[in-house]
Amino acid sequence: MNKKTVGFILGSIVGAAAGVVAGVMLAPRSGAESRAMAADAMNDAWDSAVDTYERGASAVNDKLSGVRPVVDAKTDELRAKVDLARERMDQLRDSLSEAVASASSQVQDAVTNVADRVSAMADEPVDAKPADAVHVEVVDADETPEA
Repeated sequence: MNKKTVGFILGSIVGAAAGVVAGVMLAPRSGAESRAMAADAMNDAWDSAVDTYERGASAVNDKLSGVRPVVDAKTDELRAKVDLARERMDQLRDSLSEAVASASSQVQDAVTNVADRVSAMADEPVDAKPADAVHVEVVDADETPEA
């Protein structure tokens, strides 16, 4: 270590010792009184902190109690809307089921009607023309028709 560092450390020690001696000699109260005053100051600070906490908690509870009815009303409104939507979905489902059943019935009736007509036509004799009434003309692709 150099001389400046040693001087600084030595000066710091001497200064601290002088401060302690001066503090003990010049203190206006005894140690017990000073400790009692410090304890009173700490108790006052603690009481102040507790009071501040209680006021803050009370303010938060007041705000929450003011907000709670609004939240409850919105929740009830939302539940009513959800119930209404479910009711509408049930109505649509019933309406769709009825439409499908009606369409199925109509298709079944149409199929039955067509099947009846086909079977009725199968039982009827077909009016066939005699073979001599049919004229077939064979045209050769190499021949050109005369005009």
